[in-house]
Amino acid sequence: MAGSDRGVLQRLTSSQLRMGRGSPLCEELREQIVQQFKNNVSQRTIARNLGISTSTIHNIIKRFKESGDICARKGQGRKPTLDASELQSLRQHCITNRHDSIKDITTWAREHFGKPLSVNTVRRCIDKCKLRLEHARRKPSCKHFSEPTVDGTKINCCGLLSVQKGQVPLKSVEVEVEVRDHVATVVSTLNYENKEDKPLEAVFVFPLPGDAAVCHFSAKIGQTEIVAEVKEKQEAREEYDDALSSGRQAFLLEESDQSPDIFSMSVGSLPPGESASIRLEYVTELAVQADEGLRFCLPAVLNPRYQPRGSEGNPVQVTSVPASLVPYSLSFSARVSSARPVSKVESNCPLDPLQYLNTEQTQATVKLSAGHKFDRDVELLIYYKDAHQPTAVVEAGQASAKPGTLMGDPVVMLSLYPEFPQAVMSSVTSCGEFVFLLDRSGSMGSPMSNNGSPDRIFSARDTLLLLLKSLPMGCYFNIFSFGSSYEHVFPKSVEYSQQTMEEALKKVEEMEADLGGTEILEPLKHIYSQSCIPSQPRQLFVFTDGEVWNTKEVINLVKKNSGSQRCFSFGIGEGASSALINGLAKEGGGHAQFITGTDRMQPKVMQSLRFALQPAVVDISVKWDLPEGVSVTDLSPPITALFQGQRSLVYAQLTGQSSEAAEGCVTVKYSLAGQPSQNQLRFSLKPAEDTGLTVHRLAARTLIRSLELEEREDEEEHDEGVREVVELSVQSGVSSAFTAFIAVNSDSEAIQGPLVHRYFPTPTHVDLLMVRDNEDISHYYGILEDGEDDELEGVCSDRDLCAGEVEVAKPKQPPRDPLLQLVSLQKASGCWVLDPALAAALGKTSEEVEKHKPASVNKAVWATILALIWLYDFKMDAQEEWELLAMKAVSWLHAQNAFVSDCVEAGNTLLGCNVQKDILGF
Repeated sequence: MAGSDRGVLQRLTSSQLRMGRGSPLCEELREQIVQQFKNNVSQRTIARNLGISTSTIHNIIKRFKESGDICARKGQGRKPTLDASELQSLRQHCITNRHDSIKDITTWAREHFGKPLSVNTVRRCIDKCKLRLEHARRKPSCKHFSEPTVDGTKINCCGLLSVQKGQVPLKSVEVEVEVRDHVATVVSTLNYENKEDKPLEAVFVFPLPGDAAVCHFSAKIGQTEIVAEVKEKQEAREEYDDALSSGRQAFLLEESDQSPDIFSMSVGSLPPGESASIRLEYVTELAVQADEGLRFCLPAVLNPRYQPRGSEGNPVQVTSVPASLVPYSLSFSARVSSARPVSKVESNCPLDPLQYLNTEQTQATVKLSAGHKFDRDVELLIYYKDAHQPTAVVEAGQASAKPGTLMGDPVVMLSLYPEFPQAVMSSVTSCGEFVFLLDRSGSMGSPMSNNGSPDRIFSARDTLLLLLKSLPMGCYFNIFSFGSSYEHVFPKSVEYSQQTMEEALKKVEEMEADLGGTEILEPLKHIYSQSCIPSQPRQLFVFTDGEVWNTKEVINLVKKNSGSQRCFSFGIGEGASSALINGLAKEGGGHAQFITGTDRMQPKVMQSLRFALQPAVVDISVKWDLPEGVSVTDLSPPITALFQGQRSLVYAQLTGQSSEAAEGCVTVKYSLAGQPSQNQLRFSLKPAEDTGLTVHRLAARTLIRSLELEEREDEEEHDEGVREVVELSVQSGVSSAFTAFIAVNSDSEAIQGPLVHRYFPTPTHVDLLMVRDNEDISHYYGILEDGEDDELEGVCSDRDLCAGEVEVAKPKQPPRDPLLQLVSLQKASGCWVLDPALAAALGKTSEEVEKHKPASVNKAVWATILALIWLYDFKMDAQEEWELLAMKAVSWLHAQNAFVSDCVEAGNTLLGCNVQKDILGF
């Protein structure tokens, strides 16, 4: 069947397949799709055979099943929209009729412009008009800025909006986490109390992990509990507005349109003196760290996100304050369980002692110590004994769901940990193009943490030093940096040599956090526009604090270019966007790392460089072997990257019946260093107990994110793609970009009187005084409400004067680490030279070093062996940082045919060490 389908494609011309942007598929191809469906070919197989998106296939088949019709519903050509003059008319109408609903405006626009405009199209046009839809009523409004104050006192420096004088009804946040192996279920309870004398609407914008599957939202008022439903986002908003208009209590939870790691919660019509308890639940996977720990992060910090000038869409309003001013408390506890013993649990925050619940130590609890200051995300590192083994968990479907659907069928979650031959892993490639993209926005001038640590930009410069010294001879490289604009060290990538390395390091030492905003999209476009060098696979390393607004657009660009180049990402500091950092690596076929608190950036970055230097794993495929009568539907996107010691997760839907004793087998095949390899895992089809619907929800989240990406790529099928996401989100009860949770208390009495609006402040780690005087703070949507340039004049008509009203003393950076001091002296070839700088780095005088040199030994050989001895004796605790450059030094020594025995002995005597020559590779 597949062969005949390919024949159809070959017979049809491109004009027959699609006759223009927004055009439907031709009738012949639609008939082929329906015929395959009648022959019981799965929709994903049809999509793969024909090279058409799954959302298109799904909607054609759905239309056929409902009506027997295969004709296209959409006409040819672009969707109707408004030109510049029409947008101006729309803007004027919205300002004049600012109390109209979005439906009223859409009706007017259709009649006035004579175009079949949808509600969503009108919403996007309102966004383009730089108008913000009021959250409570979803009506357009032009908000003028007011000058920021703290307790009524004007702030002279344009920075973060602080808590306005008045009661803030969010009193406490309670978080309970249950970790089972590598999956966490998080239940957050937010307690509200309205102490004001008027009914209240409260809005709280907060961060969540970017890959979280939000699956429950409910409110408890007195003894009444109201459980929210998932509905299409606009429908949920209108239901919320209608409830508030009629005086009923309503609760709304929605994901940001721009970034999946920001959520907005609205609590409407809370009467005076009333209390409410809001329960939010989500599940998330835990990432494997370099030391084999599993990282759980509860985001507490939401830094302002930068919105590039001219970008479309309205950001979520975020009111951020310094951590010390947050007026609510946090309690946090975690229960950890696994089939293997729990070794330890560490955190960047003070914890009470770990309490084991059984003698096998497979269950334990831990609590956050009292007095958390909201100055950092809460991070747990969980360590199991013999932790990372391939596993499979089969979860039974929901009894009330229809068989054959995602929620009605069993779902399997595979955790794959590939093991590669040691001989291959110990080798590094000598080719490749390494492009480093460094964030130099003003926020990179903030410290890594609040305990006197160096600035982010300072740590990033040191890391670039290590990276450049560790690159192999024969590769190519370049360095880009960005803020409101971007710069490069070289116009295009150059071959790695002593000259190019020195030139790059000179530029790196001059880099400061002085380029303004965080516009990462344009430099990425420029990098991807440059042709790749033949036989030099491109590896992109992105360093950023993740404070960007257009997260989805950036990730989409990386995904489009993932076939020819990999992307490794690094989130620097508290509050870095998990959606951005994880999304860049996932869609770019690379690896993500987060550097927070007192973490050293260098070891994490060097681990990713080792991944990049290892031979690429290609031709990855997953094959299922299941009992007769059981079929499988992949729910995860294809695996594009495998790394030694890193987990890959695969979700799949199992359809059909089997005995409880039945087994399945999955085989992952791939090619490594030109050699075909495979890993196999056998697993029982018997469903696991006590998993609830955790695996189903994670699988639904994975599929939803894949469909959202497809929808952004395939603009021609936008509406159909959105409908598919909404259908899956509603069926699974997992939030998406196009849905929201809505709960209405229909039994409550009508609440009289106008609502008072309160925005809850979210803690931020960006220093109020770190706004640079060349950085337009109007683009940070966590700082000020969105608006036009003329409205900004009400806040600060003279930016230089405003920024100059606060004297900001540049923090004194600590002296360079002795390890980095030695590394900075290494040559590109891998050797060191014998000079006073090296002697000083070794803690000796030039005379002492010269005196101990064996007479017949070359000075460079002697210097290189001394450096290696010092590293292996004094810096073994940081071996992961210098291992690659040491390998390069040893290779250089071998190339010199150096006789090292006398040198090693003399070096040990000089430095007071006891390093054996075989440790050095001889």
